Amino acid sequence: MDLEALRFGNFAKLGTAVDDWSTMITKLEELKEDARSQLDQRSRNANWAGVNATVTREFITKTTGEFGDAVTEATSIRNILRDTHGELVGYQNQLNGAIERGLRKNLTVVGTGDGGFTVTMNIHPDRAAAGHEVPEHTESDVTALRDEVKGILDRATESDSTAAQVLLAIVEQAPYGFADASYTDRDSAAAALKRADDMARLARNPEDLSPEEFDELNRNLQRYANDDLFSERFATQLGARGTLDFWAGLNDLTENPELSQSRLRQFGALQENLGLTLAHATQSDSGAMTRWESDMVGLGDERFQRRASTSYGFQVMSSLMRWGDFDDRFLNDYGNELIRNEKARSGNGRAADVAWNTPMGAMLNRTGTDAGHDPMTGFMKALSNSPQAATDFFSGTFVTADEEHDFRYEDGEHKGDRRALTNFDYLFEERDWLPERTSDGEESVTGQNAMGLALEAATTGHPAGTAPTIDTVPHSTEQANLYESIVRSVSEDPGRLTDRGYLSDSFGKITAEYMPDINRALNADGANGDRLFPVSDAVADLGQRDVTRFLHTVGRNPEGYAAVNLGQHNYTTALLEHHFRNPGAYFVDENFSDAENLKAAIGGISRTAGEIEGTIGAGRTFEIESEGVAKDAEFNSALDNASAWASGIAGVGVGLATAPFTGPGGVVAGGVAGTAVDEVLGLIFDGQKKDSSDEVIYRNGEHWDSMQESTSLLVQEGTRRAGEAVGNPSPHIESFAGSETEIGFDNAATNVGRYMDGQGVPSEGG
Repeated sequence: MDLEALRFGNFAKLGTAVDDWSTMITKLEELKEDARSQLDQRSRNANWAGVNATVTREFITKTTGEFGDAVTEATSIRNILRDTHGELVGYQNQLNGAIERGLRKNLTVVGTGDGGFTVTMNIHPDRAAAGHEVPEHTESDVTALRDEVKGILDRATESDSTAAQVLLAIVEQAPYGFADASYTDRDSAAAALKRADDMARLARNPEDLSPEEFDELNRNLQRYANDDLFSERFATQLGARGTLDFWAGLNDLTENPELSQSRLRQFGALQENLGLTLAHATQSDSGAMTRWESDMVGLGDERFQRRASTSYGFQVMSSLMRWGDFDDRFLNDYGNELIRNEKARSGNGRAADVAWNTPMGAMLNRTGTDAGHDPMTGFMKALSNSPQAATDFFSGTFVTADEEHDFRYEDGEHKGDRRALTNFDYLFEERDWLPERTSDGEESVTGQNAMGLALEAATTGHPAGTAPTIDTVPHSTEQANLYESIVRSVSEDPGRLTDRGYLSDSFGKITAEYMPDINRALNADGANGDRLFPVSDAVADLGQRDVTRFLHTVGRNPEGYAAVNLGQHNYTTALLEHHFRNPGAYFVDENFSDAENLKAAIGGISRTAGEIEGTIGAGRTFEIESEGVAKDAEFNSALDNASAWASGIAGVGVGLATAPFTGPGGVVAGGVAGTAVDEVLGLIFDGQKKDSSDEVIYRNGEHWDSMQESTSLLVQEGTRRAGEAVGNPSPHIESFAGSETEIGFDNAATNVGRYMDGQGVPSEGG
């Protein structure tokens, strides 16, 4: 900063700007609250239907979020300006003080006009007025004043330049809309940028990285992984090619033997921290980050040759995509190019396991689950954290019927003809996954398990492993269509799931969130199913045969069985209370009283609940018959272990958490999520109820009658609590619910006998 600019600058205008931004923040906070309480809350309480249930509501939610981002960005800007204003005023005072002290020693500071300055004698003794004594000074006084002024100007320059740098970086995060970069002061933001530059310099030469530098890099990536400015700056300074060179080079253990020997066990932590940093960086919309993403996609099929290893860009980058939330747009572009590349390498899917088999490939994944050679593994894990990108990817086309490939219809009128495949069809049904090994030498299933997690996100609308929310409960048409594909595929060939039992927990959790769709498919009263099982979003179109075969197959796995069992009781209990509160909702017919409507509704719900439990119960029994009685303990353990997850889905009343059945904040009307559902699920976990054989509920999968009685007891319990919750208990309806549940169980036996050769049901069907 120039001497004159600091000495004579009017920083009052900067102070006014700080005040103006503070006023703006107050106004934006009012708009944010209005958006939350008016726009968003009214959206939640509105009776959306069709496209509005997903597209419009999502748009409103995102718009509401923009107001919050506006507050965040404005606050960060105000904080930075406030810090800078305070510092510049302080430096101005320091400068004037230094000049004043210099004058006392007959020294003055004069600008040179080119940004510099000189320290000179103020009044030469020979030109002093008569009788005026000129103060004396030494050469050291001149040097001290010069150094003091230079230090003040340097600090002021640093304050001014870093403020400009940080403000520009924040604004560039979101050229359109508002950035959510939050900083309480300028120094922390400036430090993030400087650390990013320093760490990018370290990562440019992995072959020269010392153990101490490795530790510094790892430590800073962990500390700043979720910092908006750091992550974007680090990624863009390193560049897409530099990122791939770094990870490929680091894992070629011949390039830096000292580091490989001393820090190999820390490679996994660095891999995660680097992945998290890159994921966060992709959330930036800066021009530099957009170029980074485009470059990364373009480098996917390029060979990265190191001293003793060769890897493709997709293999390297996918190994870094197992953590964090990558931007949907980047994932869409990356996934499309990955599929295009795999098609080219494998002859349109004929030999995917050969396509990525790189004998000279380095071990790119350091978690111990696999070597990281199959790029689809890391990509699937990234999709599991990005629901919309996952839905888009699995719904995309892999091959058309007109392309040259080997995928043909095996039966039906089109037998022998080529068939089109979606990405879901290809990955779940046809792909030959690259064989990989764990660090213990065992066969790795990480890739396909990650596919299950990605499907979980794609069909439910929320990241795998997290609970649904009021915003994710409604399903889009694309999500419902994908769930249809899952059900039909497993029904067509149950081995697709039983041969990969590790997918069953994901498929069970998905199904728990599609209980309205499952109930509608099994409900005998198709004409009134929309009123018996109300849904205001897209519904999967499922048939009884497919649902029966699918549920039976999922039920053969302990985790799958537990998820469907708990999901069914969660939904059924909430639905029972809904109908108790709306006794005329089932039939719209003047010939029926509300009491008759209510009884009919409870009967229909109970029968369907019994059929669902009977079908998964048959799967459980069949598995025990096949594997031995000891297998039953695994089912009991899975029920116990699923308690935390079940509490999560109960919290939003899956299937009912759509208007008009919700109150403020998305809580299901009547408090179902916090009372009756929790209590009914608690009976499963706590073993407070037993059947006539003194067996705790659902703890004996060997006996059909035991499971049937467990289901009947719980449905009756849910009916009782629902009636009490609305002040209208009915022992008569409770008893009726129990008997209808048993009928549903018998229906399950019939259908399992018809569609699954009676696997797991008593020989006499009852």
